[in-house]
Amino acid sequence: MGQQKMTTSKSSNLFFPRPFLKWAGGKSQLITQYKPYFPETFKTYYEPFLGGGAIFFHLLPEKAILTDINPELINCYLCVKNQVEEVIELLETHQYNHALSPKDYYYKMRRLWGEGTPVERAARLIYLNKTCYNGLYRENCQGKFNVPIGNYKSPKICNPELLRSVSVALKKAKIAVSSFENVLYSAKTSDDFVYFDPPYHPLSSTSNFTAYSRYNFNESKQIKLRDTFAELANRGVKVMLSNSDCLFIRELYKDFNIYEISATRAINSNGKKRGKISEILVTSYERAI
Repeated sequence: MGQQKMTTSKSSNLFFPRPFLKWAGGKSQLITQYKPYFPETFKTYYEPFLGGGAIFFHLLPEKAILTDINPELINCYLCVKNQVEEVIELLETHQYNHALSPKDYYYKMRRLWGEGTPVERAARLIYLNKTCYNGLYRENCQGKFNVPIGNYKSPKICNPELLRSVSVALKKAKIAVSSFENVLYSAKTSDDFVYFDPPYHPLSSTSNFTAYSRYNFNESKQIKLRDTFAELANRGVKVMLSNSDCLFIRELYKDFNIYEISATRAINSNGKKRGKISEILVTSYERAI
C-alpha cells in the first residue's frame, strides 16, 4: 500500500462520515487550525484516545487502528461498524419513547447502563449522549454513567444516514479496547502517524475534570504519555498531541514542536467562563511549508 497524501477533498454530501457522538473536547471545530500540522504522508493512522473520532473522520485513512480504554465507547463503535441497522432500529425506539416522557425515560435508560446485549448498550450510549447535559461523558467510581439530562426540546437521537456512512468509514479500521501506551507495540516507523488526544491537564485546582471514565488521568499519566510520545518520536513515528496550554504541559514537551491553538471552552458550570482559550498542539516533526 502506498503512502497516503493528506490532500483529499471532502464531498458536500450532508452524510459524509463525521463524528456521530458529541464529545467533551471534541476536535471538529478545530480541524481548520489543525490541517497545516498533519503529516503530508503516512500509511497507518493510530488514535489511542478515540473519543468522538473527529480527526479520524476528517482524514479517513485507508488503514487505521482506533483504540480507547473505555469499553462502552469501543463497543459502540464496533456495533455501528458491524451491526448498524440493529443500532438504528433501537435508536428509533429510543427517539419515540423519549418524545413521550423525556425525563422519566432518560433516567430509566441511565439506570440500565452497562446492561443488555452489545447492540442494546451501544444504542443506549448514543441515546444518552444525545440527550444528556452538554453531551458530556462521565462515569462514577463504579463505572456507571451519571450525567444528568440536558435541556433539549427535540433532540435528534436517530440519524440513520449518518450512522450508515460512519459504518462504511469504519469497515477498514481495527477497533479495540486498549490503553494508550500499547501503541508502542505496533507503531514503529515513519510510515505510522499517531494522534494523541488525552484528557487535558487541568488549568487550575477547580478545573480538575480529567477523566471521562472511572480512571483518573493524573500527572503521572501525563508523564507516562510524554514518555510514550518520546519513544515513538525516537523511532521516527510521526506523532501529534493535543493538550491544555499550561506550564506543566509545555515543560513536558519542551523538546518538541509546540503550537498554540485557539479553542472554545464549551463545558463550564459558569456560562461567563465559556469562551476562547489557548490550547497547544505538539508534533514530533516539522510543520510542512
